[in-house]
Amino acid sequence: MRIGIVGAGGVGGYFGARLAAAGQDVAFVARGKHLEALQADGLVVHSPAGDLRLPVRATSDPAEIGPVDYVLICVKTWQLPEAIGTIRPLVGPDTAIVTVQNGVEAPGQVAEVYGRDAVLPGAAEVIAYVESPGVIRHLGNGKLNFGEWDNATTPRTGLLRDAFVAAGLQATVPEDIWAALWTKFLSVVPGGGLGTATGAGYGVLRTHPATRRLLTEAITEIRDIALARGIRLAEDVVPRTLAWIDQLPADGTTSLQRDLIAGRPSELDAWTGAVVRLGAESGVPTPVNTFLFELAGARALIPDRGL
Repeated sequence: MRIGIVGAGGVGGYFGARLAAAGQDVAFVARGKHLEALQADGLVVHSPAGDLRLPVRATSDPAEIGPVDYVLICVKTWQLPEAIGTIRPLVGPDTAIVTVQNGVEAPGQVAEVYGRDAVLPGAAEVIAYVESPGVIRHLGNGKLNFGEWDNATTPRTGLLRDAFVAAGLQATVPEDIWAALWTKFLSVVPGGGLGTATGAGYGVLRTHPATRRLLTEAITEIRDIALARGIRLAEDVVPRTLAWIDQLPADGTTSLQRDLIAGRPSELDAWTGAVVRLGAESGVPTPVNTFLFELAGARALIPDRGL
């Protein structure tokens, strides 16, 4: 099958490399020094699952690739609006567009342009980053959850799942992809907002009584929004999420927190900002997440973000 990877960073680079090494026809859309390295020297992956070094097809112009069977949009949420326009040459009448952004709004943003039938909402579980131009450092996991908009069972979801598994990756088509996306959303967003506002890691957030209470209330607000929007979450999703947070490394932080501290563009608007927006749309109060959004937004304006 033909697969276009838009965004050859940690997620896209790792998934694309494994798929290409397994014999799939993979093409990358990238830019800058990373693109130059991919074109000159190929893609290198350092991974506990086995290192890779392979020549790849990479370009900054999707028109050089043309329509593909699947497009994996692997850019950050703040890069998504540009990527939605960029992928047009890759999209034919039967192309499936897989969104792997953190958050719950990306599928809808893509569907506004290409229609719901073209979109496979998804969520990635992988720890990987660009170590240097052309080099991906993979630390763990390698899973993609995705499904049809209406949770139907279709040949195209089965074919993509099988391609991932054959490449040594994990892939699941959940019974309810929206429940899966919202479950991940309420797992990462509260820690992102609270961690950014406080500068603390998970160890402090979960053990200090005040921050644990805020964490619990932030999770509960997101659960209430999901339920108001018809998402069928597990009844024990709040305590289960807290139990998951309790087993994370004590010094662990979210990518949102790390990006803001480093002065990089962040996904704050797509994480905590989305909670505030969707809460207002759904008539669900979000006092804790609104407070965290305002604090984190103020922190983003501080020139020296390290505390």
